[in-house]
Amino acid sequence: MNLWRLEILRVLRTRRWIALGAVYVGFGLLGPLSAKYLAELLKLSGTGADGITITFPPPVPADGMAQYVANALQVGTIVAVVVVAGALAFDAIPEMGVFLRTRVTSVWGILIPRLVVSFAVCAAAFVLGTATAWYETWALLGPLSASAVAWGTLMGILFTAFLVALVAAIAQWAKGVLGTVLTSLVVLIVLPILGIVRAIQVWLPTRLGGALTELTSGTPASEFWRSSLVAVLATVGLLVVAAWGARRREI
Repeated sequence: MNLWRLEILRVLRTRRWIALGAVYVGFGLLGPLSAKYLAELLKLSGTGADGITITFPPPVPADGMAQYVANALQVGTIVAVVVVAGALAFDAIPEMGVFLRTRVTSVWGILIPRLVVSFAVCAAAFVLGTATAWYETWALLGPLSASAVAWGTLMGILFTAFLVALVAAIAQWAKGVLGTVLTSLVVLIVLPILGIVRAIQVWLPTRLGGALTELTSGTPASEFWRSSLVAVLATVGLLVVAAWGARRREI
């Protein structure tokens, strides 16, 4: 069987694309909505009782995208890691690993279809969620800069490529899907912690995940050239590590 067709069928029949799409589109709808009615929601929850009054400034369009990114970057990234780990940790089931390896002459024949399909599904979910948040923000809060949203979307896609490559590399060295997921999440948590130092933050590829928030708030796209460069180089390096690890398991 053609491994490209096999991977596409696997994603469609397991309905993993639905989980990713639901997360991003769901937060794309809820993000601007929560930004618009945050003050009212807090009043309904009872916050501000006992004589304490909390005053919020009127929401602006950038708040809608910020709410979307804040939620999608956390939950969406976790779901994406789980989905990608399930695809790239193909040796977690020994029988599946043997089945795939006996049908290719190079590990790239296994990795490339799974990398490309996983990236396409994750990137499509992110773009669809961003488009939903953009429309909802326009409808509830006002227009956003089209160029800022476009650049932010491109940088989010680049972050997605880095994420897929990271999980692919870890999957070839970790034991099983769970080990791949946990290790990947630890790395993705540690990197932003290092970013507390501004001199380090501007170089981190994980900064691209939140680029939409900064760009729609007025930060110029040129501020992200360092993190974009590192993301590209890291993605290539991680893919090499993934292929190395996959070949090592054949020995």
